[in-house]
Amino acid sequence: MPKVPNPKVLVGIETADDAGVYQLSDDLAIVQTLDFITPIVDDPYAFGAIAAANAVSDIYAMGATPITALNIVGYPSAEIEPDLVARILLGGYDKLNEAEVAIIGGHTVDNPALIYGLTVTGVVHPQKVMTNSGAKPGDLLVLTKPIGTGSINHGIKQDKTSPEVVSRAIEVMTTLNKAAAEAMLEVGANACTDVTGFGLLGHLWEMLVASKVGAKIFASKIPMIEGALDLIEQRIFPGGARANKRFADSFTHWRDDIPEPMRIALCDPQTSGGLLISVSREKVDTLMEAMERRSVKWATIVGEIVAEPIGEVSVEP
Repeated sequence: MPKVPNPKVLVGIETADDAGVYQLSDDLAIVQTLDFITPIVDDPYAFGAIAAANAVSDIYAMGATPITALNIVGYPSAEIEPDLVARILLGGYDKLNEAEVAIIGGHTVDNPALIYGLTVTGVVHPQKVMTNSGAKPGDLLVLTKPIGTGSINHGIKQDKTSPEVVSRAIEVMTTLNKAAAEAMLEVGANACTDVTGFGLLGHLWEMLVASKVGAKIFASKIPMIEGALDLIEQRIFPGGARANKRFADSFTHWRDDIPEPMRIALCDPQTSGGLLISVSREKVDTLMEAMERRSVKWATIVGEIVAEPIGEVSVEP
């Protein structure tokens, strides 16, 4: 799509950021995003909560405060009972109520497959927008949630996951990125994105290209949902992980001692993943303390930004 020639568009499609930003006045801009997904867990209420947490995450990644949302629902009306759809909507409503976001309407269509998601609008000061493009050499990379939801969701569809693994994955996916974003804004980070369908390495690559830097990732530091790597080792993972890895291979330098299951995990498509934050070394301890105060229990330093090669990642043990 061509770039929009409008000076009030502060963030468009050029830097692969998580949402669009439009300036309304000298001290106010609106942030807009849209996301919807197909069911990934059997519990309709949990699915609704996951979809809502997933959609609102893009606003947090831009350093903004979400304020309103609109539901997007599609389902085969001849096959699915309205009560089930109502449970999905209630899950989304309760999760966004937790986020202090008002659902003010929506749109429903008859669709061959069940989908649910939301458009979300947020507000931010025009000079405080957080984007992909501010990472600097010497920054450390902080990931605020463990990865592995893609493979666990795939395992659920094949009835290969235990109730304990499913419960852990739902806890991760329904956790809002609100507290992590508040900690990031309090301390002052340089760049941020949230980790979703493109996988950890894919979203990191978008940040590196936008910021014109490179990165080093330490595989042993990556937090993972317990049980996810076991599934990958059994070759239970979605096709999206394989597609993500094919692309990641074009910009990633893998140390020979990084096993293939870990390589797949770093490309695993996430649903409602964590924030990936680039923060200066001088501020990282303060950031981790701010995360801890807000009970962000999974925040982990996973790598660092380097000057070059631009747009490339080195994965080390």
